[in-house]
Amino acid sequence: MAVKIVEDLCTSCGDCEPECPTASISPKRGVFVVKESTCTECEPDYDSPKCMDVCDVDDCIVYA
Repeated sequence: MAVKIVEDLCTSCGDCEPECPTASISPKRGVFVVKESTCTECEPDYDSPKCMDVCDVDDCIVYA
């Protein structure tokens, strides 16, 4: 299970990167991307993905 950052909606603000407990978010070609192989959707430590909680853009981070 993983989340995905919608490239067309990402503003490259960087708020999501430091919130990721698995360090699965990184910049790539001007936007941020999620490494699916390490993303756990913040389970079992949090009730929801931390990146989704801090993102100000609606539907920018979605469940893959």
